[in-house]
Amino acid sequence: MTRSVPTIEGDMPPAMHTEVDGESQAGPPIIDAGPRNRRGTIPLHVHEQTPLLQQESEGLESAHESLAGPQNEAVGGQKSFWRTCRRPSLLWILPFLIVYMLGVGGTAVPRINLMMSLICRDNMARKATQNPSFTYLPVIIGSHNSQCQTPEVQSKLAQFQLYFNLLAGILSALACPRLGHLSDRYGRTKILALSAFGTVLAESITVFVAARPDLVSVNVLLLAAFVDGLCGSFTTIMALTMSYASDCTAPSKRSAAFGYIYGSLFVGVAAGPMLAAILIRKTGQALSTFNASLALHVLYFISVLVVVPESLSKERQHIARDSHRSKVSNEGEMGWLSLENFNPKRLITPLSILFPPVGCPSTLFPNRHGASPALRRNIILLTAIDTIAFGVAMGTAQVVIIYAEYKFDWGNVESSVFISIVSIARVINLFVVYPIVTAIFREPPKPEHIVSGSSTCEVVLIRISLLLEMIGYVGYAMSNQSSAMVLSGIVTALGGIAIPTLQSSLTKHVPRERLGQILGAKGLLHALARVVAPTVCSLLYSLTVGKFTPTVFVCLGALFGLAFCGSFYIKPHVSLEDSYPGSAHGEANEEEFASDSML
Repeated sequence: MTRSVPTIEGDMPPAMHTEVDGESQAGPPIIDAGPRNRRGTIPLHVHEQTPLLQQESEGLESAHESLAGPQNEAVGGQKSFWRTCRRPSLLWILPFLIVYMLGVGGTAVPRINLMMSLICRDNMARKATQNPSFTYLPVIIGSHNSQCQTPEVQSKLAQFQLYFNLLAGILSALACPRLGHLSDRYGRTKILALSAFGTVLAESITVFVAARPDLVSVNVLLLAAFVDGLCGSFTTIMALTMSYASDCTAPSKRSAAFGYIYGSLFVGVAAGPMLAAILIRKTGQALSTFNASLALHVLYFISVLVVVPESLSKERQHIARDSHRSKVSNEGEMGWLSLENFNPKRLITPLSILFPPVGCPSTLFPNRHGASPALRRNIILLTAIDTIAFGVAMGTAQVVIIYAEYKFDWGNVESSVFISIVSIARVINLFVVYPIVTAIFREPPKPEHIVSGSSTCEVVLIRISLLLEMIGYVGYAMSNQSSAMVLSGIVTALGGIAIPTLQSSLTKHVPRERLGQILGAKGLLHALARVVAPTVCSLLYSLTVGKFTPTVFVCLGALFGLAFCGSFYIKPHVSLEDSYPGSAHGEANEEEFASDSML
């Protein structure tokens, strides 16, 4: 007589033993329909053969584990090593950012010469058509042409550059905040790759124009500006790189991380033109610099898409997407191609998050208490001062050289030496001095769910940097010798730590879930400053040259003086607890950040 008795097994369905009673001792052996060589199988019925079978199975199990143990440990060790290597870190993205900036810096001067030679060629051809007796030397595209150094050609070049910068800057201003929001929902590296793809397309158009100038007009370069601006351009890549660094860097190390990012920018600005000059000297044509720049941008695009690990976890991306869906379902959202987006009011709409209301929920602070008055004031002041510092840096890049060449009769060699000295001073300041200072005066980290605000060290650094910038620009205005001009440039370079410190401090005033939005709004301000600041500085210089030539530097020194006074209203350690309800406290704490030894 037989009956089935179940066994208890951890994760397996009950196995059935065949029980044999005393009358059928000569029957078939005990059969376990379930897997017998698993720990956790406990037969409910015990008979004389059970111990022997259990010992046998346990022996087989121990033998199997002794053989499989080293293999499992090796596989586990490999996986752990791979996870450690693929952890998001500033060390992943920084080398490729330098590659990108080398491409940007290397084509800055050749692109201007390409525009000028194309404009000069068209202008000369038009004159020859109108006056058959008019003769001119052939224009070598992309090279120095003495016949093009006329006020008429210079004026047309300035107008074309204005159109080029306006087109790229306005489209970038429209795209930057939206791409920042997308990066919160779909990851930083994907949106970085999208912006880099726009740069690749724009550089491809430039290469085509430089290779076949006889087939196209200079206006084709406006298409490159359109594509580059539509994908966010340089300002979006910098803003998203800041977001990436914020994701994978502890708040206490964020200032140094931003310093490295801006140091990489100036490495490209300093080394790019020198490498381009060497390449042109060896190849004899400017086209080689555009080809090299295209190759560098393609390398950057592939790297951020394939090599650089994503800094936002899948969970945080899903939370951001769910939050966006609920917002769209409640408020609605217009498409990117809607004509309403080109309304000037819509252009500045993303900036509204920089003015969070006090005492009630907002986009940045959806908790029921909202922002505090001190928190709101800090955000507004930090954003305004950061925009001033960035705009002045962009607006004076050309004016300083023009002023020095006018006053001290500098040529290409002297101007290049001046740029190299100032850029090297900036790189040393951002890569050596700044990290050491932030490491010495680093404050202990606070829990992740607490908005910690600016540290005392950051506030002091902001004030010192603004003071140095003010002294440097006043020094430009008062310089009567070349050595004084160079010394003033070094002083302004030492004040260059203001921008990374301001941006690092700004990120400490919002929850991590809102970093993409706040940096996207900052990118919009940078895009607007990229258009407005050079126009204002160039216009002011053109109106005052020959009368009181250093007027522009006096005005900029006064502007930095106002910013320096405003920095005393920035309050350190303005904190807000539980600023983002629903986020897991401690979900991404210090353990999530990469342990970068360089920070």
